[in-house]
Amino acid sequence: MSVWERVTGQPAVVAELQAAVADPTAMTHAWLFTGPPGSGRSVAARAFAAALQCPDGGDGTCHACRTVLAGTHADVQTIVPEGLSIGVAEVRELVRIAGRAPSQGRWQVVLVEDADRMTEQASNTVLKMLEEPPARTVFLLCAPSLHPDDVPVTIRSRCRVVGLRQPPVDAVADVLVQRDGVDPALAAWSAAAAGGHVGRARHLARDEDARLARKAVLDVPVSLVSLAACLNAADDLVGAAKEESDKASAELDGAETEAVKQSLGVGARGPGVAAASRGAGQLKELEKRQKSRATRLGRDSLDRALVDLAALYRDALVVATSGGGDVTLAHPDRRADAEELARRIGPEGALRRIDAVLECRTALEQNVKPQIAVEALTVALRLPS
Repeated sequence: MSVWERVTGQPAVVAELQAAVADPTAMTHAWLFTGPPGSGRSVAARAFAAALQCPDGGDGTCHACRTVLAGTHADVQTIVPEGLSIGVAEVRELVRIAGRAPSQGRWQVVLVEDADRMTEQASNTVLKMLEEPPARTVFLLCAPSLHPDDVPVTIRSRCRVVGLRQPPVDAVADVLVQRDGVDPALAAWSAAAAGGHVGRARHLARDEDARLARKAVLDVPVSLVSLAACLNAADDLVGAAKEESDKASAELDGAETEAVKQSLGVGARGPGVAAASRGAGQLKELEKRQKSRATRLGRDSLDRALVDLAALYRDALVVATSGGGDVTLAHPDRRADAEELARRIGPEGALRRIDAVLECRTALEQNVKPQIAVEALTVALRLPS
């Protein structure tokens, strides 16, 4: 299977990247992949990296393609942020490696997923490399948008921008059926429920708990009939996000901690005891990174819930202003709820509630405690008596 078949619903993007691989004059040293969540920014960037290293432009079967896609190619360095941000120390090490000549492939490729999470110092370090790039080094940056809050203008101006769009629902459903063996009916529902987000559609199709969690979130708007109901809903939303992050963290933390302890000789006797005692700092640093990752996982889980809520109020707005016509909804399986909300709050009420959800997302980004931010939100979403 060609590496390009992994890029779902982006024919124009694939054509542009293939042209750059085939024609050296169409290449540039820095690329910026932008697009909404689920559009496949990092998937497209990784496919491009594989094609750049492949003698046949990304056939998907050679050693270069397989190692790039597996994340083990010596000349493709990747940063995937596990915590809340990408720090300057991590970027400096990557830039140091990027300055080397390729050892195996044709290019030294640096891929930064979620480049919008780089700190200001990290961004400045990348900028310096982009201003004076080595001859055979390519930077691939992924970010949600071209907004200055996501990508500094100084970095954007030195990159060739590749804009991805939300994949069509039908294309996502086809991927689930053909690549993951999902039942066609479930695939169609998952693709529609995820709004074209490939990763989330796959998660919904595979995990019943994910489907139940989504249902619990979308049940919230019509239940907010009293102050007590608002506070209970806030508790449920925050608690569900924490439970999900705790579960994901537990799966990752245990293996990581055990691997570090083994490398340090923790529990060893004889000469290994002294080495183990000197490793306390490494264990403390690992715990710090794991705590940061857990915080990020919790915020991401809560943010997905807020996006789902905003989309349901968007559906209510569309229904309220459509004049009874047939309209496409973000949550087509919750049409009855959208119609009920449209009847009770009208278009103005729907707009106010969308603004409240967006304000809550901003508050969480500014480190307001989740419980406080979400309680304020649910009170603002309360239905009129």
